[in-house]
Amino acid sequence: MKKIFPCVEINLKKIIHNTRVINEICKSKNIHVVGVSKVYCAKLPIVEAMLNGGIEIIGDSRMENLKKLEQLKCRKMLLRIPMESHASEVVKYADISLNSEINTIKALSRAAKRVNKIHNVILMIDLGDLREGVLESETLENVKEIIKLPNIRLCGIGTNLTCYGGVIPDSENLGRLVKIREAIEINNNLSLPIVSGGNSSSLYLVLNGTIPNGINQLRIGEAIVLGRETAYGNKIPDCYSDSFILKGEIVEIKDKPSVPKGKIGMDAFGKVPNFIDKGIIKRAIVAIGRQDIDPDGLKPVDNCIEILGGSSDHLILDVSRCNILYKVGDVIDFTMDYGCLLRTMTSPYVKKYYLS
Repeated sequence: MKKIFPCVEINLKKIIHNTRVINEICKSKNIHVVGVSKVYCAKLPIVEAMLNGGIEIIGDSRMENLKKLEQLKCRKMLLRIPMESHASEVVKYADISLNSEINTIKALSRAAKRVNKIHNVILMIDLGDLREGVLESETLENVKEIIKLPNIRLCGIGTNLTCYGGVIPDSENLGRLVKIREAIEINNNLSLPIVSGGNSSSLYLVLNGTIPNGINQLRIGEAIVLGRETAYGNKIPDCYSDSFILKGEIVEIKDKPSVPKGKIGMDAFGKVPNFIDKGIIKRAIVAIGRQDIDPDGLKPVDNCIEILGGSSDHLILDVSRCNILYKVGDVIDFTMDYGCLLRTMTSPYVKKYYLS
């Protein structure tokens, strides 16, 4: 099959492998993995690869993505705090949702009651990262309200770290989460089966054996697709980091100066660029741009290529030091970081191909 560029090649065998490795690592510590599908827009072949790797719950932040998965025989979790106006859809398409607002949980209760369904809720607690979650001091008060609501089951508590404030999960803050669970159970004479201890940034604690006993769920996306934990960016042993390869075609290649000629003002994105004078260099233009990718999140597979920058539709490369004599029509391969992968998989202009 002739490929259309730009495109992403997705190696499903590597996704299955990474999922199995991470699932087994977590299972050894009695931790269940929720496979997070948002970075690749819950595209079915990749979700199925995660399920084949042993995942039993798929989590996503977008209702549109959960709707795609309606026919799959697995549990679904809504990761983003629900919009009150989406309560009926949340109850229909998600088995579990992460919540921090009582009024929204009340709306979920009403929606679940209308369809005679029990909806599971994980109460999110802010442990310092300052994204979503109730304050620790307000947790018991919130729990008392939640457990009175019809058709709502408080199945656990959770937290999110590193995504906004960059706060690293550790034995102290996750230990507080475990203690909060104990206080909830004692004060309300109930059992909370889930303590959801964050995302891929918590994996390093599993790997080094310091994650607190009682954390029994992690919501893992980046570690599966890119093979690294996200607290420090270290590679996970025996995992692939190249499951997704971006491919772009060269549309121009010329020897040109390395510094623009003329007065420098703002570029198309409102920033004033800086240039290093390296004389005349061989510059290649690849037909992909910031509408589809983040140039800062790309790494050429050919280590001799340097990324100079990009506009909306063009990526500018310095190929002067390359052993390969690149020409127009050649295809350049790149690996991506999480932010770049997110933008690329969301772009309708980048074709997706699956290797099985």
